[in-house]
Amino acid sequence: MTFPVRFLDEIRARVALAQVIGQSVKLTRKGREYSGLCPFHNEKSPSFTVNEDKGFFHCFGCGAHGDVITFLMRSRHMSFPDAVEQLAGQAGLDLPEQTPQDREREKRQAGLHDVTEAATRWFEEQLWKPSGKAALDYLLDRGLTEDTIRRFRLGYSPENRTGLKTALKAMGEPLLVEAGLLIQPEEGEKRESFDRFRGRVMFPIADRRGRIIAFGGRIMGDGQPKYLNSPDTPLFHKGHNLYGWALAREDAAKTGTVLVAEGYMDVIALHQAGFGNAVAPLGTAVTEEQIELMWREVAEPILCLDGDAAGQRAAIRAAERALTILKPGRSLRFATLPAPEDPDSLIKKSGRGAMQAVCDQAVSLSDTLWRVKFQTLPIATPEQRAGVEQQIKQVLGVIPDEGLRRDYIFDFIRRLRDASRPPPRVRAPWQPSFGGRPQVARARTYTARDSQGKVVVAGRMPSPVPRPAGETQEKLLLLAPLAHPALLDEIAERLGEVAFTDSDLDKLRQEVVIHAHGCASLDRQAMHDYLRSRGFSQTLDCLLEASAHDYTRLIKPDVSLEEVRRAWEHIYGRYRQKEWAADVEQALQRSAADLTDETFGFFNALWSGRDHGGDI
Repeated sequence: MTFPVRFLDEIRARVALAQVIGQSVKLTRKGREYSGLCPFHNEKSPSFTVNEDKGFFHCFGCGAHGDVITFLMRSRHMSFPDAVEQLAGQAGLDLPEQTPQDREREKRQAGLHDVTEAATRWFEEQLWKPSGKAALDYLLDRGLTEDTIRRFRLGYSPENRTGLKTALKAMGEPLLVEAGLLIQPEEGEKRESFDRFRGRVMFPIADRRGRIIAFGGRIMGDGQPKYLNSPDTPLFHKGHNLYGWALAREDAAKTGTVLVAEGYMDVIALHQAGFGNAVAPLGTAVTEEQIELMWREVAEPILCLDGDAAGQRAAIRAAERALTILKPGRSLRFATLPAPEDPDSLIKKSGRGAMQAVCDQAVSLSDTLWRVKFQTLPIATPEQRAGVEQQIKQVLGVIPDEGLRRDYIFDFIRRLRDASRPPPRVRAPWQPSFGGRPQVARARTYTARDSQGKVVVAGRMPSPVPRPAGETQEKLLLLAPLAHPALLDEIAERLGEVAFTDSDLDKLRQEVVIHAHGCASLDRQAMHDYLRSRGFSQTLDCLLEASAHDYTRLIKPDVSLEEVRRAWEHIYGRYRQKEWAADVEQALQRSAADLTDETFGFFNALWSGRDHGGDI
């Protein structure tokens, strides 16, 4: 009996794997996993693990691996339908009714499996015959061993229009056509059906249970298409399957990841080199269904794509598709091969270690998206930055999980702010006062001379004082908009351009700016509730309870917005004056070390602006 995939997934979600296995195996919890003695082979020390989060068991001793259904089948010698029926009862689910059409379809699929298995055996036989010598030599020349060839069940389809048709004649021509092995001429044509694959090295494609469902064929010599895949059939939908998946699942469980390459030979070369978790899509870019298939086994598959333009286009398509189904705890990573290498050529040239190094340098989905979609966009002007910000919200707006979507947008806008912020300036060893000119503990003189020793710059610079007042200013710059969110419409852009020295305040500043950009209307209590939900309760409480300075009244709701605006502009001007002072100090040092017309002019322009609070 065939069960819908959604029904089986519902059983796995409802039935606790550890509880089922714990009925026959004594399990001990270790972190997020359980361990015990394997029920499938005799052992004295535990090598059997149960991962409830990922929904599978695995034995590192004998290699047993599977889900809750597989465990019942192996441990109690039950058939697949019987195991599903028992677990459905535990989960409180009714078995889906099987219609006569369902039974007929199940019977027909069993016949198609028989056909594809028979075709695989026939292709294998042809490879090892004298007529298949060229195909076998091709595989051996590519560095494959005979063991690898047999493990992947590689074969050969002779250059004969009816070779397979004749060999499998007893199975019935209609089934061979339905399985995609024969091509049926259009109605009205007098030609008979003929073999789809001719003169090609054959790569059988298996489902997750190892049953052959389709084929890929590489042409021998010149000709197009270079690779030919089976068409979609009742057994095979190319966007829903992965090449090598049945062989990769065990190693995926051991390593915690899946390595996605581009083609058949890449996968086979990777397996032969020890990367037994390698798979490949089937002639298409990685699809949402294929990503979901891998997520059932591992949290972060690695897409290892070629470093050429085509490989990078495939990477961005996969990244964009992943966004539409992204969920907490599930993502992708991306490893880029050095051009013009592919996994097969890299392993041959530099060995397994070089391939492992590529995998170790895999970057996250968010880093990949930022690099290929936004990093090179122009952001020199406010208009350009606003345009990029709009694109960020549009691209990331497809993430279905609200919390994850918000985190992504926050992270990308932070990256945008960081990218558009000028390089860090050297801070001047003095502080500005809250009103008028800078307070100075004592003054020092400076002198710069030209190449003839003539004094061309001289004056007095502020000297160091014990402690900067910037911390208080940073608190005040946040207190005003937190108490009066309506102010953010005017100041959000400037608040987003500064960088606070206090790391906790700076994180709160960034969250406030992001929230301001994402809300159509701003409300004081709603903003505070949002910030607390984002983990800023302690920092927010410290700010709102502050009362040891002259601007405490700014947080009172009855103060007019105009008064708050004037106060904020004054504090902002004083705060930015520090950056002006840093520029002056740096320019002074440059002038003294290397006096040119350019450095002197720059210094003179900065110093001339000292009475304007540094805003020149």
